[in-house]
Amino acid sequence: MRDGTERPIAFASRSLSSAEKNYSQIDKEALGLVWGVKRFNQYLYGREFTLVTDHQPLVSIFNPHKAIPMTAAARMQRWALFLGGHRYKIEFKSTLNHANADGLSRLPLDTATGTKGDKESVAMFTLMQIESLPVTAEMIERETRKDATLSQVYKATQTGWAASERSFLAPYFQRRDELAIDSGCLMWGMRIIIPTKVRSRVLEELHSGHLGVVKMKALARSYVWWPGIDQQIEQLAAHCPGCQRVQNEPTVAPLHTWEWPTSPWQRIHIDFAGPFMNKTFLVVVDACSKWPEVFAMKSTTTANTIDVLRGLFARTGIPEQLVSDNGPQFTASEFQMFMKLNGIRHITSAPYHPATNGLAERFVQTLKQGLRAFADAPISLQQKLANVLFAYRNATHATTNRTPAMLFLGRGLRSRLDLLKPNLRRTVMDRQIKQGKGTHNRETRQLEIGQTVLARDYRGEHKWIPGIIRERQGPLSYTVEVALDTIWRPHLDQLRGSEVRTAAEMVDPAASFIAAQGDLSLPTASATPETMSLPSSTAGQDSRNLQSSDSDMGCLPSPGPPLTPRIGLPRAGASPAVTPERRYPMRTHRPPKRLSL
Repeated sequence: MRDGTERPIAFASRSLSSAEKNYSQIDKEALGLVWGVKRFNQYLYGREFTLVTDHQPLVSIFNPHKAIPMTAAARMQRWALFLGGHRYKIEFKSTLNHANADGLSRLPLDTATGTKGDKESVAMFTLMQIESLPVTAEMIERETRKDATLSQVYKATQTGWAASERSFLAPYFQRRDELAIDSGCLMWGMRIIIPTKVRSRVLEELHSGHLGVVKMKALARSYVWWPGIDQQIEQLAAHCPGCQRVQNEPTVAPLHTWEWPTSPWQRIHIDFAGPFMNKTFLVVVDACSKWPEVFAMKSTTTANTIDVLRGLFARTGIPEQLVSDNGPQFTASEFQMFMKLNGIRHITSAPYHPATNGLAERFVQTLKQGLRAFADAPISLQQKLANVLFAYRNATHATTNRTPAMLFLGRGLRSRLDLLKPNLRRTVMDRQIKQGKGTHNRETRQLEIGQTVLARDYRGEHKWIPGIIRERQGPLSYTVEVALDTIWRPHLDQLRGSEVRTAAEMVDPAASFIAAQGDLSLPTASATPETMSLPSSTAGQDSRNLQSSDSDMGCLPSPGPPLTPRIGLPRAGASPAVTPERRYPMRTHRPPKRLSL
């Protein structure tokens, strides 16, 4: 330093090998200098530095301005040649003044009186170390006597409980016959009652292994208890950032079926299958008739994909909607321009959620199964593909109960197969309800605009990253901002609500809530919000009209947010509202099936 003091910036050491232990003392001292230069070569190479040693013979041997002694050992000469490649000066310092390099064995004692700042630093360090120590029985005994609530419980347990206790002592009063005192600590059975001040530290200790709620509760019930411990454990596990990043996906959202098209080739679903049998196939499926088209691709570039679709549209016409995944061929600007020039609405599925494009994904599986069945057949790949497509187009589909050829072409392939049902739309609706009966009964989670959520990340080690809901794209699709100028469009199944809170807030959430809310006084009578009710006379009629309109459409309506009326506090003097009695049971009525005779 400028004032002449020395301040180390790094320390390094190593043990001697079995051969180095046999070196003479001068060789050991020289080895220390050479190893130190090699260890900190990134700091020393190219600049002038000073070597300080407490072994004076090395000053003459390694002096850069003197020749190497002829009588020096070969090892010393090699080390001197190595040091000759650096710009250095070598100095001698006595052992008493060489404490920086030998501080562990010759650390000098500080005889100066410590300053006030040093004492405060030591006190702060001691306090931090005490706070990091585990909770002990002595600490619980001391904090129990200081706690305002537990001190009264402690006294009541010793002297007896009064006939009526205050409300905040109710949890302890209910267990008064099971409370005991052991070594100055309150006990409920075999569990110790924790004072308020150290509850957050106990919660952190219970959650140190990031266990689940069930295991944390089981562990806590073996050692500790206080009122509301189960709820605080649940909140801590639900709001822990580390646990939220590694949790599994949320409950699968109810099945959302696509709207039934009014005509064939109105909406098509496309996807790539393969590589399979050394080929990649472009699969196109019509949403109305389930008519498939499959093309063996030599190249899956955007230009080649557009050429294949242009030839297909020349035979079948241009569709209104095209559904695909987020493959590079479908998200390229050239493909987007092709969609705009032909007036096609391009719909992409949520990333890493192939169920959105389930029609194409399911036919890919069917195509692979059919081609595998022809694996031993001595025919070409084109013949195998033609046989699979012919059989599929002329077979009755499970959803429509008709053949794809009949719906798409208006006739069967070679033979007319009359396996139709009277009402095709109603059949499709019943099939869709049957497919989704396991999920239709569940309520769809609703996420608000501006809500903080966790989005599923499939790229790195963290499964979830935080984001903010910016827009709702559809019933189950949202726009999420995960970073500055970074927008994702995940599915509802890939989003989780997020609210991260600390362990201290789990213990006393009222303080943080009051600080965030401010004045929580009740509004006056004049500020009572107006109530809104639906007329009972029209409620039944509207529900019947909605039911009949849904059945006439032949398709399931798109789910949307429920219309909830605003219900406020009743006005002074107003008579209580009477809920009309329901005339019909809550079960779902299905329309009767009538025979067209």
